[in-house]
Amino acid sequence: MKRLLMSALAAAVLVVPAAEAAPVKKAAPAKRAPGKPDWVHTVVATPEGGMRMGNPAAKVKLIEYGARTCPTCAAFAINGAPLLAKQYVASGQVSFEFRDYPVHGAIDLAPILLGHCVPNRAFFPLLDAMMANQRALIGRPGEIPQAKQDELQKQPPNAVATYLGKFYGYTDFVVKAGLPQARANACLADRKALDAIVERTATANKTYTISGTPTFIVNGVVADKVLDWAGLEPVLRAAGAK
Repeated sequence: MKRLLMSALAAAVLVVPAAEAAPVKKAAPAKRAPGKPDWVHTVVATPEGGMRMGNPAAKVKLIEYGARTCPTCAAFAINGAPLLAKQYVASGQVSFEFRDYPVHGAIDLAPILLGHCVPNRAFFPLLDAMMANQRALIGRPGEIPQAKQDELQKQPPNAVATYLGKFYGYTDFVVKAGLPQARANACLADRKALDAIVERTATANKTYTISGTPTFIVNGVVADKVLDWAGLEPVLRAAGAK
């Protein structure tokens, strides 16, 4: 990971290195029996600032605190989330809520703001697309010139997010995906949304002592040292998922 420019949010945002993860085969799309609720596409915003797919009355409630710039999170999104959706969310046994956590500070702000700049039904497809293209986005060659870094240190957080969103390609990525440029610009400039990120990050740290991403919460309990599907599935089954 390149040198990361930290904005005024530095005091409120935890910075933890993200680990690499090996790719695994994707699962086939979940099939739904006629007349059954389409839980995988039942997506709502939660009061905590996350987005939840699935049965709101599911016996097992799974929360992931994840970062769109975290390679381990991307590996789970590519390799684990499809299995989770097919085998557990589709049946109504498990609900899955994703809560953005800016593990790398300022670099995470643009993808979070843009990721919440779409209708509920488009949230998880855009999240998956960002994760799948993570290496191409944050792995781009070249550094931010030192003079520009010095200048950005004096800018408000939304200006930093706007610049980094453009620099790393996230803004162009969502515009090419269909988000109007004016809408993308407005979301990047939304100070209330950015303040909410800071507040929710602080709440997550206080409530769950987040030490890195991904952090999985199963029925209110942190799944300790669980970073992938191989580790998470037994926790879900122990909680009652079948």
